[in-house]
Amino acid sequence: MKTSNALLFILVLLYINASMEWPTHTVCKEDNLEIYYKSCDPQQDFALTIDHCSDIATHTFNIRAAMVLRHSIKELYVKLEMIVNGRTVLTYSETLCGSGHSKLIFCGMKKGEHLYYEGPVTLGIKEIPQGDYTLSAKLTNQDRITVACADFTVKNYLDY
Repeated sequence: MKTSNALLFILVLLYINASMEWPTHTVCKEDNLEIYYKSCDPQQDFALTIDHCSDIATHTFNIRAAMVLRHSIKELYVKLEMIVNGRTVLTYSETLCGSGHSKLIFCGMKKGEHLYYEGPVTLGIKEIPQGDYTLSAKLTNQDRITVACADFTVKNYLDY
């Protein structure tokens, strides 16, 4: 009897783990700009907030981001894709951490450490494209293992 109960318990845990989907989080929602995200890493979610949606259009804005690292970051690469109507229309990639490329304060952090950043971010774009689209972001480390990934839904009706 104990063996069958243990087996049933393990099967329930496996089912819950296999069917788990991270919730959609609201980054910001103001007037004509809405940004949501959902982690696409089945093993980990993360936290991200922006003080004011309207600040994004000013080039520099304040964010708060946090997560516990499941993998060390000796090297870190980002790949971004803009997806409109299911088709990738723009791709961008960059080295964020590595030999001569340590652009972030958390370069060199180890597995299990708590990553927390609060402060300004500059996107380097003049305006956010209008319309409804998805921005897919994936961060990978030196072993090509996903450190974090998310799909951002952007709904921008701002008239610049």
